[in-house]
Amino acid sequence: MKVCIVGDGLVSLTLAKALVNQGIYVDIFSNQKINKIDKSRTLGISKTSIDFFNQNILNIKKLLWDINKIEIYSENLKEEKLLNFQTNNEKLFSVIKNYELYDYLISELKKTIFFKQKKNYKTILTKNYVLIINCDVDSFFSKKFFSKKLNKNYNSYAHTTILEHEKLLNNNTAIQIFTKKGPFAFLPISDTKTSIVYSARGSKNIDLAELLKKYNFKYSIIKINQMSSFKLKSANLRNYYFKNILAFGDLLHKLHPLAGQGFNMSIRDVKLLMDLIKIKLDHGLELDNSICVDFEKKIKHKNYLFSNGIDFVYEFFNLESRINNSILSNSVKFLGNNKYVNKFFTKIADRGIEI
Repeated sequence: MKVCIVGDGLVSLTLAKALVNQGIYVDIFSNQKINKIDKSRTLGISKTSIDFFNQNILNIKKLLWDINKIEIYSENLKEEKLLNFQTNNEKLFSVIKNYELYDYLISELKKTIFFKQKKNYKTILTKNYVLIINCDVDSFFSKKFFSKKLNKNYNSYAHTTILEHEKLLNNNTAIQIFTKKGPFAFLPISDTKTSIVYSARGSKNIDLAELLKKYNFKYSIIKINQMSSFKLKSANLRNYYFKNILAFGDLLHKLHPLAGQGFNMSIRDVKLLMDLIKIKLDHGLELDNSICVDFEKKIKHKNYLFSNGIDFVYEFFNLESRINNSILSNSVKFLGNNKYVNKFFTKIADRGIEI
């Protein structure tokens, strides 16, 4: 029994590791057009996703930097906190460097006989794969079978880098500022380094040093590392499968990065897919197209609701910047002071939508 995964990004490797852990042979086809993974980018992983990852895929505890507090500000309210998420000093989520997770997954996969890397996409259809899982948005499968999407162009760019700064004890608070051009996030990754993600409407060219003078009120900066930028779009796929070919990862749902939830959604997808596969294996059944059918039926509506919720948050603060007053921010601040509302949003961010 052999599964094919198209694409070799983080989601692809995560799924591959989950499959080989169950004794399933996996061939992964890499896209040679994709450059080496960007060292300026980080991921936020929720506590529930981390627990699943550590127990079912690979223990990544040594790569994580825990965040136990989130402070959210709006430029319209100056230095007043809009929201403050904290749970008795327990971690809310953790931050990990993309390239470190990528390298760790690859190194562990290469140790097992169940895993092989391949390059020639043309050989896929000649093999007898029980499932083909397509994670590559640029592949032949994406263009032929998965082109129907609900797309949105934010006319924005995400700008990422790593700040090196003077040592700050207990650098475990993530900060997000909703500026007039878009959200500006500070995500600690050590006592001396903090990841920056600025999602700004308009031009790709920004003066990050000047922006940090305006929005940074916490760090004594020593060095700003090389910045990367990429265009922001969101998308939701209409159909999740064709026969035994299953779409996966960013191909299913691409989000605005303001809440750092893209990878968490994919981890929840991995968990569901593995649950469906284990049911088949436990009953001595072969993997087939029914896996794809059940996966779409159980997760598509949740993914759609969650991704639209993220888009609503973006448009909410975007509206405030256009009307140039703080009525909306004050409303959010009022709701955020309610411990039950605060707890509800914290749970959604951690676990996703549970229906």
